[in-house]
Amino acid sequence: MRRLLVTAEAEAALAARVPRPWRVAAERVEDRARFRTFLPEDAVHQGAALLVEQLAPASLHAAVTERAGPVLVLDQVTDPRNVGAILRSAAAFGAACVVLQQRHAPPESGALARAASGALELVPVVREVNLARALLALKRRGFWVVGLDAGAPRTLAEAALGGRRVALVLGAEEGGLRRLQRETCDELLRLPIAPEVESLNVSAAAAVALYELVRAERPAGREGKE
Repeated sequence: MRRLLVTAEAEAALAARVPRPWRVAAERVEDRARFRTFLPEDAVHQGAALLVEQLAPASLHAAVTERAGPVLVLDQVTDPRNVGAILRSAAAFGAACVVLQQRHAPPESGALARAASGALELVPVVREVNLARALLALKRRGFWVVGLDAGAPRTLAEAALGGRRVALVLGAEEGGLRRLQRETCDELLRLPIAPEVESLNVSAAAAVALYELVRAERPAGREGKE
């Protein structure tokens, strides 16, 4: 944390929740319009802004070694709101990490963090130069690599993946999985959506698929509370 700017009201509210001393001194902002000079145009704030360093990059090896659960691999998913929503689902359903491409993926920005609603601090974000190589590395560690594809012959439930540790690959919002990622998958599966609907938004598909993976792992009656 490098710099904290707050209105008087926000400073009082923050002090009530986080007792002083703080790691950075608060700088008082008298005019809320000043926030528009350094925040993005669509930023939503409550009278407080914190300048921070980027989160330290996560290692794929460390993430899958230290954390249980499936791995989500996003193939050129570029909308930060979708990535943020996927991170929130990943946190809710106990995913080990979310893997993004080094390029053609959004940075950990304010928009992404807002969509993640706190999950950016809970789920490691791993960035890889080559997703196909990352999938091969996961295979060597015993993961069963599944690509979601609307045209696949079997559904995720029909594959009966309980007992397997899964890496789930989701394609871009428009183009779906690219050829190399498709060919690297062990299996292509689909979600059982109505034929009138061509596909789901990638973040909705991730949430449904993660639920199915978790459901397959847990005995009946042990789903936990919503």
